[in-house]
Amino acid sequence: MRGPVVAMASDHAGFELKELLKKDLQALSCTVVDLGCEDATPVDYPDMGYALARVLRAGEAQWGVLICGSGIGISIAANRFPEIRAALIHDGLGARLARRHNDANVICFGGRLIGADVARDCLRIFLETPFEGGRHGPRVDKLSRPN
Repeated sequence: MRGPVVAMASDHAGFELKELLKKDLQALSCTVVDLGCEDATPVDYPDMGYALARVLRAGEAQWGVLICGSGIGISIAANRFPEIRAALIHDGLGARLARRHNDANVICFGGRLIGADVARDCLRIFLETPFEGGRHGPRVDKLSRPN
């Protein structure tokens, strides 16, 4: 049985962590769509965040993983798309709540800020945690609507 389709992208500062997490996802039977970058050659994080958001918007993946140096810039880029709920995560509780309360569909990491083992644990928790719905549903709906 195949797991979900997960799109991944990073800038040069997140390349190493992206490659590590990609192997973990493949071990979980996920289909990984790697949008780059391909090595540590500098690239612009907005381009990578936009590319991943477009893949999710088109329905070509259910989940996204984004990584830049701090995780901040790439999460801002992805969140410019109304269909994207990208959460910058630093620990397991944040990963759990991003899914449970916010129905986040993209997890973001700071490749220069988070340890590999913590990121691996956060990614696993993120993928395993369902959206709780209930009182959170109408709030999440508002995130995809303009003011």
